[in-house]
Amino acid sequence: MSDENIGMPTAPYTIQVFKIFERIWHWSQALSIFILVFTGLAIHGTHSLMDFGTAVTVHTAVAIALIVLWVFAIFWLFTTGEWRHYIPTSKNFASVAYYYAIGIFKGEHHPYRKTYRRKHNPLQAMTYLLVKIVIFPAIWMSGIAYLLISVGLGDFLGFIGIEFIAVVHSIAAIAIIVFIIAHIYLLTTGHSFKEHVKPMITGYDEVELTLEELSYIMSDEPDKLKVD
Repeated sequence: MSDENIGMPTAPYTIQVFKIFERIWHWSQALSIFILVFTGLAIHGTHSLMDFGTAVTVHTAVAIALIVLWVFAIFWLFTTGEWRHYIPTSKNFASVAYYYAIGIFKGEHHPYRKTYRRKHNPLQAMTYLLVKIVIFPAIWMSGIAYLLISVGLGDFLGFIGIEFIAVVHSIAAIAIIVFIIAHIYLLTTGHSFKEHVKPMITGYDEVELTLEELSYIMSDEPDKLKVD
């Protein structure tokens, strides 16, 4: 085989794309966010399915647990090198954006295939990065600030004002709700819902491998490759 073909993708292979911690993190985060949205709406008086005191207690406890999970997730991303999957790229960005805006409604095939080094398409990577470095930090900081003020430890935050903090927290929460709605909607498009969700349960999905990547996996991480 010629050297020019060595770096070219081969046929798709089923490999472990999402590690066990990543799957636990994903589903724990999803459950936590749904609980936080539910209790947050109760605190705002949007529904009366939970009394105010219980809603505040549950909201605070789950929020703290989620922050701890996020700290571990950030550590995991950087120590494993998985952070590279979240770096946006302009390559194929236009074609993926076109697909979600127009192509998807015309029955066109998704223009992006997962690869060993990039499991998220360009639009996903940009969205996830925005959520992780803007929206999540905004809701962390505003939530912690609100909690400190509510327990009498936030006098140093008086210059900001609790009203402003509450507004920031609400806007960040709405942004997360919009993200969740869009995320769930996109899971129902293209491939079947099962095909979208299954990789985050089993960890395995089809990706394109170069010959170097296939050789590396077969020699160093054979358990990562699923053989039918």
